[in-house]
Amino acid sequence: MKSGLALPRRVLSVRSPKQRLGSAACRAYHDESFGFRKPREYDFPDYTEVQLNNRAKNSPLLRYVDSMRTHSHRAARIDPLDLIHREEVAALFPERYGLNDDDKVYDVNGIIWTKRVGEAGEGEELWNLKQIREHLRKVYVGNIAYEFMHSPSKTERLWFSHLLESQSLPSPEDTPLVQMDITKKKRIHELLARSEVFDNFLQLKFPNLKRYGLEGGESMLPALDSLFSAASLAGVHHVILAMPHRGRLNLLTDILQYSPAALFHKIKGGYEIPEDLGAEGDVLSHLVSSPSLSYPGASHPIKVSLLPNPSHLEAVNSVAMGKTRAKQYSLLKTSPDDCKLGDKVMCVQLHGDASFTGQGVVMESLGLSNLPHFTSGGSVHLVVDIGYTTPASNARSSLYCSDIGKMINAPVLHVNGDHPEDVAKAMDIAFRYRNYFRKDIIVDLLVYRRCITSPLMYEKIAARKSVPQLYEQKLVAEEVLTLEDINAVRTSYKSQLEAELARVPTYVPSASMLEEQWSGIVWPATPEAQHNPVTGVERDVLEKIGKASVAVPEGFQIHPKLHRHVKNRLQSVTTGKGIDFATAEALAFGSLLLEGNDVRISGQDVGRGTFSHRHAMLVNQQNEGVIVPLNDELKADGKLELANSSLSEMAVLGFEYGASWERPNLLPIWEAQFGDFFNGAQIIIDTFISSSETKWLKQSAMVLMLPHGLDGAGPEHSSSRLERMLQLTNDRYDYNSEPNNINMHVTFPTTPAQYFHLLRRQICRNYRKPLVIAGPKGLLRLSAAASTMEDMESGTQFKPVIADPVAHPVKVKKLVMLSGKIYYDLIKERQARGLDDSVAFIRIEELAPFPFEQLEEVLEQYPNVETYSWLQEEPRNQGAFAHVSGRIASVLRKMGKGNEELVYLGRKESALPAPGVGKLYQVQQRQVLESPFVGL
Repeated sequence: MKSGLALPRRVLSVRSPKQRLGSAACRAYHDESFGFRKPREYDFPDYTEVQLNNRAKNSPLLRYVDSMRTHSHRAARIDPLDLIHREEVAALFPERYGLNDDDKVYDVNGIIWTKRVGEAGEGEELWNLKQIREHLRKVYVGNIAYEFMHSPSKTERLWFSHLLESQSLPSPEDTPLVQMDITKKKRIHELLARSEVFDNFLQLKFPNLKRYGLEGGESMLPALDSLFSAASLAGVHHVILAMPHRGRLNLLTDILQYSPAALFHKIKGGYEIPEDLGAEGDVLSHLVSSPSLSYPGASHPIKVSLLPNPSHLEAVNSVAMGKTRAKQYSLLKTSPDDCKLGDKVMCVQLHGDASFTGQGVVMESLGLSNLPHFTSGGSVHLVVDIGYTTPASNARSSLYCSDIGKMINAPVLHVNGDHPEDVAKAMDIAFRYRNYFRKDIIVDLLVYRRCITSPLMYEKIAARKSVPQLYEQKLVAEEVLTLEDINAVRTSYKSQLEAELARVPTYVPSASMLEEQWSGIVWPATPEAQHNPVTGVERDVLEKIGKASVAVPEGFQIHPKLHRHVKNRLQSVTTGKGIDFATAEALAFGSLLLEGNDVRISGQDVGRGTFSHRHAMLVNQQNEGVIVPLNDELKADGKLELANSSLSEMAVLGFEYGASWERPNLLPIWEAQFGDFFNGAQIIIDTFISSSETKWLKQSAMVLMLPHGLDGAGPEHSSSRLERMLQLTNDRYDYNSEPNNINMHVTFPTTPAQYFHLLRRQICRNYRKPLVIAGPKGLLRLSAAASTMEDMESGTQFKPVIADPVAHPVKVKKLVMLSGKIYYDLIKERQARGLDDSVAFIRIEELAPFPFEQLEEVLEQYPNVETYSWLQEEPRNQGAFAHVSGRIASVLRKMGKGNEELVYLGRKESALPAPGVGKLYQVQQRQVLESPFVGL
């Protein structure tokens, strides 16, 4: 709604019309692709001319009011123990602005908001100074402290001041703020009391259990309950919830309907998942639940999905964001046009105060919150601010733990956890902000817990009633509850817990990992799992995709350097020869899109490709308009999303991984600019990608593309630390042992066709596994590595082992096994020496699971081998040697060659992946290339 005088927009930069058009066109691609629609814009009425004149006339009063809005958070009563030292805030005294007479009357129209938006009233609103001061202190210096004046958005600042000062809402049709009727108060009491009973019960029955109880922080439960209720009433269907350990068990059993019998079964050492699945589970504080909750007045239940998380605090944040975005994609792809981003799905993230300040992934995740390919319509953050486990003086360099949120100008509401009704009010305001502006907002819930290392705090806690008891005392005084009512709530819940504990001996865990959208997927450890399906595609379809991938519309002006790219691709797909990696990738993507699957690839500059090879996104040189030819030309049911990301590794990879949990028909790819970039994302790889199936029964088709291979780039950019990826697998060691359900695949393809089949295999299999692809940085344009269309046509599939295509098997005396791009340097060296039949080079393209059977089949073709070797360009303590050596030896024993020693060829041990001195690198590389030919 618009009213009054509209002020001119501030001009931030001067650009030509062509520049503005280009920027808008490029942004439009990122903002509006793939069914994602911008949220509704909320246009708050500006000041009227009368109000502007009054603000100028009463400028001292205006300065005082704005100071109250800006600085009152430092004086608010937000510390439940009153231990935070607070200096007097001089800015909150009207005398500082020359306002000394309490009886003097001022017109507050346009300075203080006293009416609902849209209510009539342009005339004077006369208040004396005492009324003004008391009203502002009541609003801003209470149990909730507000930080919103740092926002650069005038609309958001006006929205907050209107809402808080008038206690009205931004538009007349909205429902009131939380009204504490008797039903609501009883609900809050029930949650608080049950939480205390639950913690006392666990302490009594399992005194040695590390349970991360909620004593002192019980208000977290009514906070979340209020948020879920508000969201449900507003039409939200799904909440994706991420949280750490504190209070998790209370939330699970109290609101999220997790069976106490299942919990007690787990505490006693039982499985939380069926034993016959072969998984190993996780600790108590990582349990999950996904109930559908019904709230009074809502037209439909709201499903709340608590995600599993590792012990690494805050690592789950971006995973939740990715799953939220992917769920919205599924809904919006087929929804009516009036369904906007964030209407149906909301991300809620819980944090601890010390970890929220201390963990870098928090900053990375917040940085994604408003980016085009990563926003999910705003997250609500609830910080359970214990504040005493790690004292603030040792935990942060800022006043509040929530100050990290100011990097994205997020508003912050600090609320005293001793006052659960104010907590519920704060959460209601937070949801309203998120729902209007579709941005992140933070609620800092200040609570406490006993800590013997803080004796003053411990003494103060011991001398006071608990949060539930304080609230019960309040409700008794208000005659909302009687002592009999209170005892009934507590006694009833304790009896229920006793009954659930008695059920433990007969409890049998169940699993729900293959329901809803996962119903067409099988568990990978079952006989039904298809491990290496045929992934080839008909020749005419491949040609169609190849031509579409470089189709340039009439009048669309591409960069002059790309004309050669277009010409070469058209020639290769027409002749069926010289297919490079980028073309093979486009063929894989396009074929998956035509089959109804979506492909999403993220990382820095993925549209162009780090090494200027992909060019899946074309930019018009005249106006910077963007097209994705595979989408525009194929017009398939599936879509290719090219998400150029921020310079983040941990949060971006976590985000893509979260998307993979939600959508089995999505091929999610994270491309590192260089192989070493994965280092920043190692936590996600360790705690999610490599272990989620074993811990939580979570399947994922996540693909990590990690450029790898020594090429003179120095210590870091040379290596994706292949050895770390292999060490993370649970690959079997011995040929004779039973094949196991490996946790992830690690590959090092040397041809475009192999890459093509790997990408398609991710979706063509009837189960999902994470995939690490090392390379192919040095092979992207290498003509010797090119494939043909025949290598990708119907009937073809990925080859875990590739035999030497040149060496005569009977004549070979030396057999060298290897992986990666150095193969092409070796065959070139062999040809130059005239030793084509003396040395055979066998490529192991899939390192995990190790291809025992396929390797044996290839080695059997060489009956006269005298020496078996493994060659790699990485130092001996790195690369694949540690992984393959024992496994190759196992194959040789199976072949009756148990006395044969596997010879290592390559660099010696090193603290670096590669030297930074060019001359030293060349010497080392030369020695590696010559090593297979010594003695011939």
